[in-house]
Amino acid sequence: MQRRNKQTGRRAMEEQDFFFGLEGPLEAAPAAGQMRAANLRGFSDYVRARGGGPRRILAQHGLDPMVLADPDSHIACQQVAAMFEYCSLLFDDPLFGLHLAATQDADIFGSVTAVCRAAPDLRAAIASLIRYLPVAHSPEAQLELVDDGGMAELRWVVGADLGFNDQANYQAMMLILLLLRTVSGQRFRAAWVQFSADPSPRDLIEIEALLGTAVRPRAPGSAIGFSAALLDLPIATANRLTYRLVGGYLGRLRLFNHADMAERARSYVRGALPAGTCAIERCADRMGLSVRTLQSRLAAHGLHFSDLVEEQREQLARIYLRQTPMPIDEVAERLGYAEQTSFGRAFKRWTGQTPRQFRQG
Repeated sequence: MQRRNKQTGRRAMEEQDFFFGLEGPLEAAPAAGQMRAANLRGFSDYVRARGGGPRRILAQHGLDPMVLADPDSHIACQQVAAMFEYCSLLFDDPLFGLHLAATQDADIFGSVTAVCRAAPDLRAAIASLIRYLPVAHSPEAQLELVDDGGMAELRWVVGADLGFNDQANYQAMMLILLLLRTVSGQRFRAAWVQFSADPSPRDLIEIEALLGTAVRPRAPGSAIGFSAALLDLPIATANRLTYRLVGGYLGRLRLFNHADMAERARSYVRGALPAGTCAIERCADRMGLSVRTLQSRLAAHGLHFSDLVEEQREQLARIYLRQTPMPIDEVAERLGYAEQTSFGRAFKRWTGQTPRQFRQG
């Protein structure tokens, strides 16, 4: 009887672990230059309504028409941006991306929308959007919130070079506004929006009507401005369990992706420092990225290339000083310091000791 109880208890524990834990990601995160195919939700119906052939247009731009049936599949951002620009010309619609987005909804962002809906207030919802959109929807989306106490701005840039992409920018603006309005129960009010596009005066009037706010065109980046007081708006659909479970899963996925990116860059730095070839340009080239993209990838997770260099310098310095008879000036040179005094100051900042004191201790 006792043995049976132990087996039952062990089985219950295993089931509990299975319920609360995942051995790995439920799905792969989009890779560099990709987005979830959910961005094309409604594309087929909208194109048909305009008299076009969606499958032909997709195939023409190297996209498998089957992605329309699988919103969680991953597609190339550059191909989508080019296709939207093509549709703009094909249908003589300078606001194609905006018109398409007007037929869509905030659920396009999938699990990110779910955690935003479950957040306790708008500030937490926006923080979740910033933190998890690059993980679950597209790593090319880099967002930040700037709050000066009076007005706040949600800003974003695209990490990859997508070429001319006004239509994709229009779609992104509408979808993010839809998300903010949805999670706030339609209480969110934008004071203005800005983007880099330069629409005609006639199109600008329509854009302002569709977005429901003033528009600042020809701006250096995309942003939504609003009263900072809105950040404290409670979310009517707040749910602590959903917020913690979905947010926890996305957080683990974010850490997994972060570790992969950081370890690749860290591995390069560790090998390049002693060789005297450590440079962000070389690292980006080794990883098949542009410098700008590498910087944005690291910045999205709170990292900078200089942080990795500093980290590896400290680790290698400790090894060289404790495990080799290498002269201190040579240690400094190997770590990329032009002068031994510069190395000495850095080492004391790391350890509270001079290199000589550390070696003797």
